[in-house]
Amino acid sequence: MTLDWDVFCRSTTGGGLLAGCFGQGGEASYLQWLLSAWGWTAAVAALGFLLALALGTVVGTLRTLPQRPWLARPAAGWVELFRNIPLLVQVLLWYHVAPFFFAPLKALPSWLLAATALGLFTSARIAEQVRAGIQSLPRGQRDAALALGMDMPQAYRHVLLPVALRTMIPTITSEAMSSVKNSSVAFAVSVAELTQFAMQAQEETSRGIEIYLAVTLLYAATAFAVNRLLSSIEAGLRVPGVGAAARSGS
Repeated sequence: MTLDWDVFCRSTTGGGLLAGCFGQGGEASYLQWLLSAWGWTAAVAALGFLLALALGTVVGTLRTLPQRPWLARPAAGWVELFRNIPLLVQVLLWYHVAPFFFAPLKALPSWLLAATALGLFTSARIAEQVRAGIQSLPRGQRDAALALGMDMPQAYRHVLLPVALRTMIPTITSEAMSSVKNSSVAFAVSVAELTQFAMQAQEETSRGIEIYLAVTLLYAATAFAVNRLLSSIEAGLRVPGVGAAARSGS
């Protein structure tokens, strides 16, 4: 059996080969469909991760305020709720159930609802990482900030969170890469992303090996690009001298 990569140059309507692998006059190739699906995957993953990062930072910070249980307890409930419900179930709840109780959601596109579900699910994981990052800091940093005249919000904003977030970048990188992979659940609500493309294109062309190989490579390439981007950010935010001191002491 030989691989037929020309399948990506075929028309999605007539099945014939298209010059240059790109159609004209409204006719599209499977390559164009694949690239469009890649864009939707990136959009769902990026929006979901940014939402998760914002919510997770807030919720995780609130969990480190035991002296304010009226904030810490709801934050703990948020984490337990969203991390204990499977992501696929959350996507289906947002698409099928939530609009029944909140009618304006019916006007939102399915990709946005899927990104919201992904963001809420991932926010619970990031919140735990933020909580652990803040609680791993020496208590003296908080005490020193308060001794300098800062109130608690200022101590978190100017001292604790900047330091904690720097140490959390490797774990946040893993969550960003997971968001790329987890975005595949959007196929369940008919978002035309990579997994949806693979399932439909394989049925239409019967070339599952080529289709799934291409989709796999795009998932891997996207996750690797996210890894390199966040690794460069981590290097740029590294505190000068910390790495050298660690190496000299080892």
